[in-house]
Amino acid sequence: MVMAKYKVLHFKKDCISCGACAAIAPEYWEMDEEGMADLKGSKKVDDHYELDIDSEEAKAINQEAADVCPVNIIHVKEKKS
Repeated sequence: MVMAKYKVLHFKKDCISCGACAAIAPEYWEMDEEGMADLKGSKKVDDHYELDIDSEEAKAINQEAADVCPVNIIHVKEKKS
C-alpha cells in the first residue's frame, strides 16, 4: 500500500464559486449543485475538506488549482509521517 505523501486542504465555506479550480483540474475538482467547488473524494475534517494524494503529478495539478484560486482557500501540504 502506498502511503499518501501530500494532502489537499479545501476551505469550501469561503468559496466564491468562480470555477477556476474545476476548469484547471477537472480530475480533482467539480462544481456542486449549489455552484461551490467540490474536491472529489475528500472528507470533512473540522472546518475544511481533505484529500490524501501520493504522486508528484497529483501534487502539481492541485497546486495549479490552488494558485488560480482568487480567495486562496486551496492548499497542498506535505503530509507529516
